[in-house]
Amino acid sequence: MGIIVFTIVVVCIIFAFQPLRYRVISLPVMRYFKRALPKLTQTEQEAMEAGDTWWDSQLFSGHPNWNKWHQNDAPKLSDKEQAFIENELQTLLSMLDEQQIRHDKDLPESVWTYLKEKGFFAFIIPKKFGGREFSAQANSTIVAKIASKSLSAAVTVMVPNSLGPAELLMHYGTPEQKSDWLPKLATGEALPCFALTALEAGSDAGAISDFGVVCKKTFQGKKVLGLKLTWSKRYITLAPVATVLGLAFKAYDPDGLLGDRPALGITCALIPTDHKGVKTGPRHNPLDQGFMNGTTEGKDVFIPLDWVIGGQAGIGKGWRMLVSCLSAGRGISLPALSAGTAHLCTRTTSAYARIREQFGQSIADFEGVQESLARIAGLTYSIEACRQTTAQAIDMKKSPAVITAIAKYHLTEMSRIVMNDALDIHGGKAIQKGPSNYLANNYTGIPISITVEGANILTRNLMIFGQGATRCHPFIFKEIQVIQNSEADNGLREFDKLLMSHMQHTTVNVFKALWLGLTRGYGLPVSTSGPTQKYYQKLNWLSVCLAVCADLAMLRLGGDLKRKEMLSARLGDVLSHLYLASCVLKKYEHDGRQQGDLKAVHYALSHHLKSGFTALDDFIDNFTNRFVGQLLKRWCHFFGHGAKGPSDYMVGGVCTALWKDKNARERISHLCCVKSNPAVAEIEEAYLCYKSTIATRKKLKQWQSNYKVYYYDKSFVDLVSLAVSDQVMSQEEAQSLIESEDLRQKAIAVDVF
Repeated sequence: MGIIVFTIVVVCIIFAFQPLRYRVISLPVMRYFKRALPKLTQTEQEAMEAGDTWWDSQLFSGHPNWNKWHQNDAPKLSDKEQAFIENELQTLLSMLDEQQIRHDKDLPESVWTYLKEKGFFAFIIPKKFGGREFSAQANSTIVAKIASKSLSAAVTVMVPNSLGPAELLMHYGTPEQKSDWLPKLATGEALPCFALTALEAGSDAGAISDFGVVCKKTFQGKKVLGLKLTWSKRYITLAPVATVLGLAFKAYDPDGLLGDRPALGITCALIPTDHKGVKTGPRHNPLDQGFMNGTTEGKDVFIPLDWVIGGQAGIGKGWRMLVSCLSAGRGISLPALSAGTAHLCTRTTSAYARIREQFGQSIADFEGVQESLARIAGLTYSIEACRQTTAQAIDMKKSPAVITAIAKYHLTEMSRIVMNDALDIHGGKAIQKGPSNYLANNYTGIPISITVEGANILTRNLMIFGQGATRCHPFIFKEIQVIQNSEADNGLREFDKLLMSHMQHTTVNVFKALWLGLTRGYGLPVSTSGPTQKYYQKLNWLSVCLAVCADLAMLRLGGDLKRKEMLSARLGDVLSHLYLASCVLKKYEHDGRQQGDLKAVHYALSHHLKSGFTALDDFIDNFTNRFVGQLLKRWCHFFGHGAKGPSDYMVGGVCTALWKDKNARERISHLCCVKSNPAVAEIEEAYLCYKSTIATRKKLKQWQSNYKVYYYDKSFVDLVSLAVSDQVMSQEEAQSLIESEDLRQKAIAVDVF
């Protein structure tokens, strides 16, 4: 007992006397951190400083403020945006024929003209330059609706409104560049593309080998300072038809014309494609999709410094520009494509499962089909929640690199799961290509979303936790900055303050994790009540466990954590599922707690909790030896976490809600283009008619089962007529049933050639 008291007294003395604390604690820890923590490269430093944090930092801290989370306004569209969707967008959708687009490998000329005239390439351009100045929410919604009809058209609209010349000009262009280019981009007079990806630079955009050398040459009759560029780019969307090329390259100044630095860094410039030496035209074939995608190259192409985005001051600032704008593209465009696909699958599969009959009954009555359909609906609700919330963050002028990476990776992966389930349920209907197959085009396009804007493997294994651990942690990024940038004495003082706060933060989380583990997450109250209350408690618990495990991982592995990709990916999965579940809760609250949506909400939250805790356990199992791992597991969840995922009861509830509550089905698939898509409209009409005749169908089947003679040679119409003559149904019911059956047969049929 005396030894314990003595130890406590010594520790208190050390902490109380600052000089002693410096020498005994802070200085050794600072030296250890210098060795262990990753040294940020210039590109990493710029990436960290370019982005910012939002709700992700709350989730990483171990104590998310749910009241603050719900105080954010519900995502909404302005009257002008809504009017555009109801008019110009509906007209565009009626003009699109994806079968013809894929056959021609291009949009019709009339569609190109309409897109330019109606400002479909001008969503992000301010009104003063002739643009529409739409919100990120509207941009995302429009692209998602187009994607449910034509991925080729959606990608064509998406690219000029995400990463590209307009985005870069608005944030970094000179006044002259803005006034010159933005009006042309708004009207479609200038059609842009942005060339970043090259042979050796895919997900690693910083590895581009394209270069420009500062020199003096005669341009338009004058000798000016400029850059002599050489590049070879591939996979560039819109490159074959673009009239202005955004180009990323590395700038060099070997003759010292701009200063004493020979390597100036990544730079972005705008170049008209008709400029001498610029080559565009050769196309790729991205899985038979009809959007324009191809190459561009040039050798010793001279441009004046005025063509660099931001002018001479913009030289070497390209990486910061790209990192900032890439996060916006990840947060709007790819989630929109995923949502459009998911809504299409939910609307059509819920209809097809009901009208398709096997073994004498609708396949919707088979539990195996229900399991897949519930997963489709539950994940679609989650995809839509994340799409709306992430777009809202961008509208709030945030640049949350971690959150947009989460949205890009998980939404594209979830849409792949949704599509695979939809194909399984549709069976032969989905694998026979033709005008009546409304799934095949989106199915073949999904790998494109997974590949672009940073391959998903890289996004999950390097970006989400790789950036999140450093950027979202309350203290790590500040500690790294102090260690790398401060002088010894001042640095030690500042580091000591951060270290004491960090230790307090970690200690509180360690004991919170134990308490929540003992109480299975219910040990701390939450302000939200109702059917979702338990999920807030469980998410608080998971957030605390993440904070503890992240601190342990960074303490033990330090800079090696970047190379332990499987470990960091699992921690990233925990953070991701925390965010996705948060989006589901936010959508449910902002939608007014719709009872018809509650089944899908339960499904989505159960899925994310199970996935989050499973990722946490997998991290612990692989992080250290078995004994310590078991100890850490017991500390985090002594009696187990109890996150079992969606139950059979939930599955049945989701499917029942889809079929019995038409408003719930409409809400969960509202982005699906129905009226302007003949194939989707056909199956929707067949579904609605089928539902209205279910009672009559039961009468007919009961009559057939009771009848002693089997009319195997009778048509459906003949059987119905016999049933009418036996007074099984009325003439009006018979007529409705015959019409319904005719629609059903047409809807489940496949194309022949």
